[in-house]
Amino acid sequence: MLLFPCPYSLYKRPSSPLFIYLSPTAYLYPFHIYIFQGLFAFHCSYSCSLAEIMENENQYQHVAAPKYDCLLFDVDDTLYPLSSGLSKACTTNIQEFMVEKLGIELDKVSEINRVLYRNYGTSMAGLRAIGYNFDYDEYHSFVHGRLPYENLKPDYVLRNLLLSLPIRKVIFSNGDEVHVAKVLKKLGLEGCFERVISFDTLNSTNGSHSSDDEESSKLRDTSAEILDANSGPSTPIICKPFKNAFEQAFKIANINPQKTLFFDDSIRNIQSGKEIGLRTVLVGTSHRTNGADYALESIHNIREALPELWESDAKKPESVKLAIQKTSVMA
Repeated sequence: MLLFPCPYSLYKRPSSPLFIYLSPTAYLYPFHIYIFQGLFAFHCSYSCSLAEIMENENQYQHVAAPKYDCLLFDVDDTLYPLSSGLSKACTTNIQEFMVEKLGIELDKVSEINRVLYRNYGTSMAGLRAIGYNFDYDEYHSFVHGRLPYENLKPDYVLRNLLLSLPIRKVIFSNGDEVHVAKVLKKLGLEGCFERVISFDTLNSTNGSHSSDDEESSKLRDTSAEILDANSGPSTPIICKPFKNAFEQAFKIANINPQKTLFFDDSIRNIQSGKEIGLRTVLVGTSHRTNGADYALESIHNIREALPELWESDAKKPESVKLAIQKTSVMA
């Protein structure tokens, strides 16, 4: 065994790299004992230093912000399925309004209604674009007031899903506020949303009554040509899928589109939302289309498709800081 004339006691100064220091004591120790003593001293010193570092850094933890801070929901055919029959009944009521109130020929209303809805997002917006003037409240009463709301039943599964989401939720619908309120009540979803943005939120509720002014007549006479065009005249109504509707909704509800997830059943609405910066979820089909980041066969599939929405609460800085403070360092 090799013996050395000095007890080369090894230790590490906390603020310095590992050094070997000479002790003045003149004893003889086996060299491997010196090494063991030094490594043990280094281990204890290192463990203490690591604990101090972690303790000091607790107050400086930086946690990534949640991906979303708002969920924006359409209502019709999104919060309830198309099979409820409300959409079909709504189409029938619109066509009857066009015949009875606007004098459009019965054999033309189906095609006109289809194209106006496709081009303008709502038949109402399309009718105003091509020159028909009518009272908005009367229109909504005729079209929505006769819907079979009894087909909608309380959806406790959806209610529990919505209430469990730790993110603010906002309604964004082209429907009038009376209609939206009826739907939410029938579905048992009252109190699930921070606020409702409806037709009435974005538009004056007092539309004009029928007018026979020259400009309106001219537009009505050329409506057939407009239907064949890729783009028609603008509409005075603010509604999805138009950019101004989204911008107003963002301003009213203080929404950051970059941190908002938008749920809608309309492909065109989804595409418009995507163009303006929203993350999008197409509801009613499991097949994604251009503009859709996600696709859900049913709104009930939200947890399976987007489990991260429920994880945002666990990622709050307070939760992470508490977890770190309670973690001990074992030497």
